[in-house]
Amino acid sequence: MLEFVWPWAFLFLPLPWLVRRVLPEADAMQEAGLRVPGFTGFAMLSGRTATEQLVNWRFWVAAIAWILLVVAAARPQHFGDELDVRVSGRNLMLAVDLSGSMDQKDFELGNTRVDRLTATKAVASDFIGRREGDRIGLILFGERAYLQVPLTLDRETVKTLLLEAFIGLAGEKTAIGDAITLAVKRIHEQQQDGGEQVLVLLTDGANTAGEVDPLKAAELAAQVGLRIYTIGIGAEQIEVASVLGGRRRVNPSADLDEATLTRIAEMTGGRYFRARDTAALQDIYRLVDELEPVEEPEAGFRPVRSLYHLPLAGSFVLAAFMCLLALAAPLAKRRSRTIREADGHAG
Repeated sequence: MLEFVWPWAFLFLPLPWLVRRVLPEADAMQEAGLRVPGFTGFAMLSGRTATEQLVNWRFWVAAIAWILLVVAAARPQHFGDELDVRVSGRNLMLAVDLSGSMDQKDFELGNTRVDRLTATKAVASDFIGRREGDRIGLILFGERAYLQVPLTLDRETVKTLLLEAFIGLAGEKTAIGDAITLAVKRIHEQQQDGGEQVLVLLTDGANTAGEVDPLKAAELAAQVGLRIYTIGIGAEQIEVASVLGGRRRVNPSADLDEATLTRIAEMTGGRYFRARDTAALQDIYRLVDELEPVEEPEAGFRPVRSLYHLPLAGSFVLAAFMCLLALAAPLAKRRSRTIREADGHAG
């Protein structure tokens, strides 16, 4: 379906005709001429008739250019078929730990040993892709917490900026309390009427930095209705080479503060999950999908494509063509005059 945003622009269509009627005509240019015997004079007379035809042809080209310009000014738009969109009203913030301990390679992706952040990126990206209809934001935290992406419906941007994050970007330590406080501030500022507020926080350690205690931040989150799902990531046992030779088993998640993470989730009405490997992390995000289901299509949306550039381009092309003709006319006259003078001298 084609519509015009400013249909009143068509009132300007008769403007050139009105200008021609109101303004006085320009004085016709008088040129002196000398007729000489021969066939040249007949050629000159014939050329005048062709010139009159050319003027009429130029008139129609100029008229078409003006009509296209007015059509472009009316802002034509094409409305596509109606699409169903999911609108949940939910504000969903992801907080991802980028502290130094996230470089521990105790996860696997495709039979390849990878660090915790790489596994988190892969699983969280799939999770983001499924959250159609939610406004999603991204917080990256380490020694400090930073808002990487404000709440948006643009899931591709959130995924891209998550994949571009790297360990140590926000410092080597872990400020869980600051991350929760920042999420509370940003989500609550953009809260929609009746919309749900959810924070999914992933970390592999304990709160070792920041200005706000995690439990104090959880109290603030509970007051504004922010539900927090916490995820503790990291294997419980891996084999490493011993100094005396051979191999020994160690716990790479010894610093994980599960008690605090559990308490944060309980205080806000969420849940705590433990991700010991990639499969468990995938299951956790699928479970969050079940706990916070996406909405069914509720609203209709018609994609709109602006078309004003097409008639505008056509008008510019015709105007440029007319300008070239105007520049070429004096050259043609000069050449014709030169030929006449040469014929006169020859006669």
